[in-house]
Amino acid sequence: MTTQYFTISTPDDAAQIAAAAAILRRGGLLAIPTETVYGLGADGLNADAVLRIFEAKGRPQDNPLILHIPDASWLTRYCENVPDAAYRLADAFWPGPLTMILPKKPMVPLRTTGGLDTVGMRCPDHAVTRAIIEAAGVPVAAPSANTSGRPSCTTAAHVRADMDGKIDGVVDGGDCAVGVESTIIDLTVTPPRLLRPGGLPLEKLRAVLGEVALDKAVTQQLSAGEQPRAPGMKYRHYAPKAPVTVVTGTPAESGRWLRANVPDGAGLILFDEFAPLFPLNTVRAIGSCRDKAEQARRVFDALRSFDDTGVTEIYAQCPDSEGLGLAVGNRLKKAAGFHTVDGRDGKFVIGLTGQTGAGKTSVLRALAALGAYSVDCDAFYYEQLRTDAALQRDLDAAFPGVLRGGELDRQKLGSVVFGDASALARLDEIVRRHLPRAVAKVIAASDAPLAAIDAIKLTESGLAALCDAVAAVTAPEDERIRRVMARDGIDEARARARVQAQKDEAFYRATCDAVFENDYPGVAEAEAAAREFVYHLLRGSKEES
Repeated sequence: MTTQYFTISTPDDAAQIAAAAAILRRGGLLAIPTETVYGLGADGLNADAVLRIFEAKGRPQDNPLILHIPDASWLTRYCENVPDAAYRLADAFWPGPLTMILPKKPMVPLRTTGGLDTVGMRCPDHAVTRAIIEAAGVPVAAPSANTSGRPSCTTAAHVRADMDGKIDGVVDGGDCAVGVESTIIDLTVTPPRLLRPGGLPLEKLRAVLGEVALDKAVTQQLSAGEQPRAPGMKYRHYAPKAPVTVVTGTPAESGRWLRANVPDGAGLILFDEFAPLFPLNTVRAIGSCRDKAEQARRVFDALRSFDDTGVTEIYAQCPDSEGLGLAVGNRLKKAAGFHTVDGRDGKFVIGLTGQTGAGKTSVLRALAALGAYSVDCDAFYYEQLRTDAALQRDLDAAFPGVLRGGELDRQKLGSVVFGDASALARLDEIVRRHLPRAVAKVIAASDAPLAAIDAIKLTESGLAALCDAVAAVTAPEDERIRRVMARDGIDEARARARVQAQKDEAFYRATCDAVFENDYPGVAEAEAAAREFVYHLLRGSKEES
């Protein structure tokens, strides 16, 4: 079969809209864009056309399909006893990423509904697709346009990779704006039940409906004998070729687990903040840990992207269940067949950074009084240079001759990298590859529930991502100069040059959770204030001392 490709950017393109709609009217298969993912569409009232969807996808026939309509006025054409709740939801969220399960009329084939007496109804937020449905004059049954079990398609290129030569046409309407499938809610039960989390967060449904129950399929796989009431409930979905393991916990906890345990060469699906901690060629960053909308847009592309890389295993950070995180986490867990690792370590890790001469010691003493295990990254780095054979090999490969008799010649390495920006960048990349892993391992091995990572370049090195909170210590410049002169026995000119070479206070205020300004005249006063600062930090306060 030759697949016809349409590029339709506006619903006013009448000729293209009509040609695409004609494929549906004659019983053909047409991939259509939506705001969530691309759908594989057919006339939902034509049982033979619907059968072709199952055949093209390799989809089990007890897996129900969703009918797509252009507006809520079409509901009564295909559904019985439409409740008021359906119209309230439609008024609030249609067009949009919401599917409602309602009692079907006899005209809707059982093949479309997977043998159920209910049907899923959705109005997609894509003007081109709504125009095609109206032109076709039939509801369009459309599961995601991927081979069954594979990651869903969020671009026309994804559809071509899975469906070229198997279907009649593909409408390229641009990349999908949401990136995960629609939320499915069952309105035939009381209270309404969420069957699949998706592009509309559960919190928004509850704002309209009040109580909404969660189906067990959201958090676990249905057994072989159970009949799914909606798409995506029963079978393993969204899976790339390599097996996936999902790591749960807070972003910092899952990041520490991954950095301590995942071998080089494994594929990684990470929040942006954690990408610098791993070899970049095996990382797929899906957005900031705070930006779940971006995670939703990128997650399927990330899963697909490993298929031609030779990666034999994939690990993924899992967002929490707030907002779109519930849907992103659900898709990752389904891709993994619900194979998860609990990354929670019961530790609270504080990252400590700041300006030279600012007096970090006061905060470190306050942490030590609470039993914190501290990693001094400067000392730890030099210890790793002496003892870590893998780090030494990588340094010797990048800078031949710096390893002599099994010992690193630090003076020679310094002479190579300082003054050469590209060489220094290579050194930084090697250090980032090894140091965070070693730091994560020693923290994991510690019995202390409280730990501190002390590093001047905490943020620049990526180590801040491993911390549950990041604090900086600053002080007025003149006071820092005085302290450096006394501490290091140097004159004012040298101390001033050293102090002024460091980041200013604005940098730390922009990149840290809290700032301790150590302008106290005496050690006792500074340490008392530092203790109070640490207590605020442990209580999750963002206050500055």
